Amino acid sequence: MTERRYTREHEWITVDGDVATVGITDFAQEQLGDVVYVELPAVGRKVTRGGEAAVVESVKAASEVYAPLSGEVVAVNEALAQEPATVNADPFGKGWFLKMKLADRGELDGLMDEKAYRAFLAESH
Repeated sequence: MTERRYTREHEWITVDGDVATVGITDFAQEQLGDVVYVELPAVGRKVTRGGEAAVVESVKAASEVYAPLSGEVVAVNEALAQEPATVNADPFGKGWFLKMKLADRGELDGLMDEKAYRAFLAESH
């Protein structure tokens, strides 16, 4: 099974070869509340680690989804346009946002593993 990594902004990423799948964590979707709209990037768009990759809007707020790593968007989850609440129901599965071809696998080293992310949540929230 592919290891999931996390950012301090509550995005998750899994990597298969040189393609990464990106979404938001269960904690993030809980904080947002009911997701009502997701704005996804265009396929082919280049994203930079820490830069805006998508936008998610809920009944409470709008929030950016930041790129955990740099790369090029190769696919987006079109189903979220019709069913944005999928982000709430299955944030680590069907609620993924985008897939990207990685520019630099070395950037993975800057992300937290699950144990470190859980400790980060416990300390900061």
